Amino acid sequence: MSKFNKDGVGGTLTIVVLLSLVCAIIVAGSAVLLKDAQEEQKALDKQKNILSVAGLLKADTKNSEVQELFTKNIEAKIVDLASGEYVDGITNFDAKVAVKDPAQSVVINPADDKANLRVRAKYAEVYLVKDVNGQVNQVVLPFYGTGLWSVMYGFVSVETDANTIRGITYYEQGETPGLGGEIENKRWQQNFVGKKLQNAQGESAIRIAKGASADKDHGIDGLSGATLTSNGVDGSFKYWFGQNGFGPYLTKLKAAGVN
Repeated sequence: MSKFNKDGVGGTLTIVVLLSLVCAIIVAGSAVLLKDAQEEQKALDKQKNILSVAGLLKADTKNSEVQELFTKNIEAKIVDLASGEYVDGITNFDAKVAVKDPAQSVVINPADDKANLRVRAKYAEVYLVKDVNGQVNQVVLPFYGTGLWSVMYGFVSVETDANTIRGITYYEQGETPGLGGEIENKRWQQNFVGKKLQNAQGESAIRIAKGASADKDHGIDGLSGATLTSNGVDGSFKYWFGQNGFGPYLTKLKAAGVN
């Protein structure tokens, strides 16, 4: 039997393969071990963003306090986007997972696809925000759309009239830092507060573009030097708060009230 020669070509290849296997095992094992922690962090980040857009997350709020604050003040519900009705019996809903399942998603007509999504989930999770008396005083809705480089995910908080914007936030995006990335700038987001999602005819009416703020009810000036990102935000609002998005749900809220 020939002696193993670690300095030869065969020996070098054997060592490389063994090292690769060991590294693969370590990486796979770490992923499994860290999965629960990653899921917990994902849930925590989501709760923090919802509390933030609702104005309930303070600068000194500790991570250990977030879940209790969320449970006390927020009620999550699933909405059928086509009918605007609440749906019971759906647990652990994840729109990013649902959109990949033909049974849980719908293909968007290209003529209606203002947010450049192609496909969306049939349902959406919405969040009823309650005051100290248990009365709903705002509703937080998720929305997203394609910008220049990325899909931009955010939340918008709406007053009890189901039309007036109380606040918005973007929590996940990959736009150009200092340009399109300014969608996360709180000063720019503040421009949305008090604007109306829809016009008197119930049509999505928010407009984001250069000089659009002249329309005091629906206009927000686009980001300087980030026209395509601004267009993506504009398309996101036009789609999600029109009749193919949350339009039917908002109509029902206006008619019946949020409580």
